[in-house]
Amino acid sequence: MMRRIVVLLVLLALVGSSAPSWASSESTAVEIGSSAGSAFGTVIYAPLKATFCILGGIGSGFTAIVSPPTAGKVALATCGGAWTVTPNVIRGREPLKFVGDTSQHRTTAAGDTSRHGKTAAR
Repeated sequence: MMRRIVVLLVLLALVGSSAPSWASSESTAVEIGSSAGSAFGTVIYAPLKATFCILGGIGSGFTAIVSPPTAGKVALATCGGAWTVTPNVIRGREPLKFVGDTSQHRTTAAGDTSRHGKTAAR
């Protein structure tokens, strides 16, 4: 069963990425096909994404024992990203982001430039 799902996802990705670039004007058939592909893709993709998120949450919980910041990154990576397949993904106009972005730069308290929360010596 899992092998069929993987094959279906690969085929869906190939079909979605090979959308014709010459079709600059959107026809009704393209819109209907993209919407149907989006709905079908989401039905297949969402349970896989939910499983990935749940497993990531479990892994994040164990990671939090050793390194809470890393646990946060694990949670952002596994539960972040796209949860639905949009028509633009099917058309090949945007990528499907399975993994969330963990490269967010967070600012620290004013003047806090060291790793341990102390103000850096000048």
